[in-house]
Amino acid sequence: MLILAKTVLGVMLGFIISLVLSLIILPILRKKKIGQCTSRLINERHVNKEGTPTLGGLIFIISTIISLLFLYIKGSINLNHNLIIIVFVFLAYALLGFLDDYLKLKYKNNKGLSSKVKFIFQVAIAIIFYVIYKSNGGLTDLTISLFGFKLQLGFFFGLFILFLLVGTTNAVNITDGLDGLCGGLCVMAFLSYGVIAWGSDWIAGYEELAIFCFVLVGSVLGFLVFNTHPAKIFMGDTGSLALGGALGTIAILTRHELSLAIIGGVFVIETLSSLIQIIAIRKFKKRVFLRAPLHHHFEQLNWLETDIVKMFWIAGFILGMLGIIYGVWL
Repeated sequence: MLILAKTVLGVMLGFIISLVLSLIILPILRKKKIGQCTSRLINERHVNKEGTPTLGGLIFIISTIISLLFLYIKGSINLNHNLIIIVFVFLAYALLGFLDDYLKLKYKNNKGLSSKVKFIFQVAIAIIFYVIYKSNGGLTDLTISLFGFKLQLGFFFGLFILFLLVGTTNAVNITDGLDGLCGGLCVMAFLSYGVIAWGSDWIAGYEELAIFCFVLVGSVLGFLVFNTHPAKIFMGDTGSLALGGALGTIAILTRHELSLAIIGGVFVIETLSSLIQIIAIRKFKKRVFLRAPLHHHFEQLNWLETDIVKMFWIAGFILGMLGIIYGVWL
């Protein structure tokens, strides 16, 4: 019952603070005319999205940090290296996304930071992650619990961290294309990892990792009140990169890296659809999808945006439940 109470407290705390912050930040963004630039329109339905306030990721990022500080001051959570790692990655990717959004807003286009600069930042974040992780006795093996198999990676675990962080952040960022789509999927994913973290009591700071997940779930839910169709605010790269970085980090820290392919299955499919489309066009001069990533393919088939989001949310929920079964039971 104590675990359930802490879970509910984390979700409600994040939700309430996020809701209040939304009511404060949204009018400020509107007044400052900090709006989305949609210079590359997918179809005519996206014309109405032009000028919608962006940088909304600040809402659930700030509310999550405020909630954690409140719980720490209250004595409900303890400071440990795993909590430090996930908060650091969360904020570091948020800063990277903020710089990207700032440049897009400043120059009124969708270019932002170059891929090279982004990669340099991502490498730096991964190195700091690895140093803190390794200096606190972090294991460097990859476990396949279903078969009781462990693969010792040693130094290459650092490269694995980089691959997972870069891959997950890009996947979440790619999926952020329809109202409420990315936020809803992240709620499912962090809810799943929160349950997995509660069951990982052999890991230092497992309770704090679980609470972080549930606080973030509540914070994103508060944001979704204004982000679902028709969206009154977008999370921007500030939000999507922060969520992607935190998602990859929680998978590593809970030692359930491979379950990310299940829990984040929709993100994986979205990324693969973009990759397949790029290869098909460059190598064979043909399109596999009407437009990539996959959610835009359904838009081109004249599906309603809300129907696409609901379908993806259902898929994310089912995959999240399967991920819990794999991560906790198998």
